[in-house]
Amino acid sequence: MVVTITGANDLQRKAALDMLVSQFVMEYGDIALERFDGEETSTERMRESIQSMPFLSSRKLVLLREPGKQKTFAEAIGEVLADIPESTDIIIYEPKLDKRSAYYKTLKKQTDYREFAELDAAGLAKWAVNYATEQGGRVSQADAQYMINRLGPNQQLLRSELDKLLAYEAQITRKAIDLLTEPLPQSTVFELLDAAFAGNIQRAFELYREQRALKVEPQAIIAMLAWQLHIVATVKAAGAMPADQIASTAKLNPFVVRKSQSIARKLTLVRIKELVNRLLELDLQLKRSSVDADEALQLFLLQFARGEQ
Repeated sequence: MVVTITGANDLQRKAALDMLVSQFVMEYGDIALERFDGEETSTERMRESIQSMPFLSSRKLVLLREPGKQKTFAEAIGEVLADIPESTDIIIYEPKLDKRSAYYKTLKKQTDYREFAELDAAGLAKWAVNYATEQGGRVSQADAQYMINRLGPNQQLLRSELDKLLAYEAQITRKAIDLLTEPLPQSTVFELLDAAFAGNIQRAFELYREQRALKVEPQAIIAMLAWQLHIVATVKAAGAMPADQIASTAKLNPFVVRKSQSIARKLTLVRIKELVNRLLELDLQLKRSSVDADEALQLFLLQFARGEQ
């Protein structure tokens, strides 16, 4: 058995690894398990372990974490796979793979390739509802979606926050979510951008003040606005392409792409370019002069929300 575990979903990827390792250890014992980190272990040492016979066990499992970081290992992957004894199982754990590489193509073709992608917004909300139920608690679909919008799509983080909320009270409410969780800066900046595009100046300023209360500096807000505009431009340029396809092609989170589509529909590519240029000018102005960063950025948001050139 040679299994490749990869994908952007940290939670599911780790769960798959833990399950395979625990099942093997339960049957053959810890002595039959060998672990190697590609950052710290040479190609020669990893290949030596793969090719050696089990000791005091009928089988052995070799767990390789990111072995592709050793260039010589990635280049020799075909030979490595061909030399595995019948008595040895291999797990190749590669969170990120370059899908243009020969290394990826060989793993995809010649191993039990298991890729765990991040869930989209609907899938995350459904998972959150089910997870809360499994833990003996409850959260509505609407409140689960509210939490995801507030915290972002990282499933590992969401599980940790769900555990905290369930320890507070079995019925997770929006009030408890606001009380016990901190919104991710990136998530709030998206809302800030959305409010500005909608011309909701009051809401945009409220969100800006929230960012500053979280000790997010103006330069960091500019950087996040630039990233959000980059995503909006990518989505706009993709035209009628489905969100999942855009995400796959541009290597973006499907959840983020879907949220950005609502903004992209309101803008032309020319307008997006204008906004990016103005944001660049603002960034340079703050770096080259002693203007008040908060005032300058809020003026930008005001002009932005009013649609001024």
